[in-house]
Amino acid sequence: MNKTVLITGASSGIGLEFSKIFARKGYNLVLVSQNKENLEKAKSIISMENSKVQIVTIAQNLATPSAPKVIFDYTKQNSINIDILVNNAGIQVYGNFCDVDIEDTINLMYINMFAMTKLTRLYVDGMIKRGEGKILNIASTGAFQPCPLNSAYCASKAFVLHLSEGIGEELKGTGVTVTTLCPGATRTNFAKRANIEGIKIFKGKLLDASRVAEIGYKALMKGKSVVITGFSNKLVAESVRFIPRSIVTKLGMNMMKE
Repeated sequence: MNKTVLITGASSGIGLEFSKIFARKGYNLVLVSQNKENLEKAKSIISMENSKVQIVTIAQNLATPSAPKVIFDYTKQNSINIDILVNNAGIQVYGNFCDVDIEDTINLMYINMFAMTKLTRLYVDGMIKRGEGKILNIASTGAFQPCPLNSAYCASKAFVLHLSEGIGEELKGTGVTVTTLCPGATRTNFAKRANIEGIKIFKGKLLDASRVAEIGYKALMKGKSVVITGFSNKLVAESVRFIPRSIVTKLGMNMMKE
């Protein structure tokens, strides 16, 4: 019987590319996203090339506190065991913290942090009982340093990284692994939706979403703890620890300016 993967933020970008990879590998899919129409389009695209794969779509806004439990209850009621959980959903809020609508920042925290945490907690028990399972949490190279004009986003991704590393160590010996994927700026519609296409960090050479997903998939299958996409991204992330914090924030401000 095919194993099943649940992917949040699955209707576009890196999430859609993950969906395609897992479908090609023969996994059944539970695809979660806020937009039902986009989910159905994603399902249609994947089904055309992978007719034997079963695909379930769940339209939920992860900024809603009850959404993770709604998703979990649906899979439980329909006897769908989740073998792999991919917490990919995330949003960006750009600008000075004091200028951004506080509700936008709170929504970011719910989607990037709270939903990921709750879904992980809800599904990990079943994985432990079965003695196997994999969790992939999507952080960012922004998780390695504070970044002005992007403060809440980078802080939320630092939370993802640190939580994932911590529980990954706790789960050793259970058969369950936790992998954190830390992409740099990637060629998707993410920047357009966040209205940050004009900032410096998106002006360089970017990896395609398909390549980022491929790197993440391979790391997940190998049970790696943390993977950073791209050599230059690795270099920046690793070098931050050797630079005075006051300089790190200045460099971050420069990178995030238009």
